[in-house]
Amino acid sequence: MRTTKTARGRGQRRLNQEERSGRSRAQILDAALKLFSTQGYHGTSMRDIAVKAGVSTGNVYHQFPDKETVFRTLLDRYWEAVESPDYPFNRALFDGAFPDNLEALGRAARETVERYRPYIALIYVDVVEFEGSHIRKFYSDMASRFEAFLATPEARRRVQGLMRGDVSPLAAVMLTTRFLLHYFTVEVLFGVPDHFGQDTDTVLKEIGAILSHGMLKAEGAGGREVR
Repeated sequence: MRTTKTARGRGQRRLNQEERSGRSRAQILDAALKLFSTQGYHGTSMRDIAVKAGVSTGNVYHQFPDKETVFRTLLDRYWEAVESPDYPFNRALFDGAFPDNLEALGRAARETVERYRPYIALIYVDVVEFEGSHIRKFYSDMASRFEAFLATPEARRRVQGLMRGDVSPLAAVMLTTRFLLHYFTVEVLFGVPDHFGQDTDTVLKEIGAILSHGMLKAEGAGGREVR
């Protein structure tokens, strides 16, 4: 009986220790995200992270061997979110917003940037302070991720039924995605509202029309405009 109680007590202590360690790790990452996204990588020390997290510097080093590992872990956490079906932009894609409801896709892009603003800021930190070394592979693999989306039966049916045969679905979805996310990055992250000179709803409607129908007048075989 005593042995059973002792083993149970050890197991409980180990569980409590793991819970405390997990909480400390989460606190450290949350603190590092706030600091890296506002004052940069080189402007943040491990001690700064410890103070912000409310833990000792030794605790930070116990969880992470160095500052770059903390930074890389935060980016990995964001890449996991980007792959998730709960990521707002992904949810809109799989709900059928592409290619014929680009305004809905735009609203999802805004929600995405607002929700993940500090993580998106890390991308710019990486470009400035690491020449993009941590984000390069993620972007180089982007086409394959969109190809996987377009290969789903639902997307294939929608695209084949709505898009012109001379338009690459992959180029179309990537162009639309990059434009919408960048547009709201400028608005939300850079703090520049209405930077197209019009309110956001108007811009989304006009850009949706341009992406869907082009910007040039349609012409007949003799060069005359088709009305």
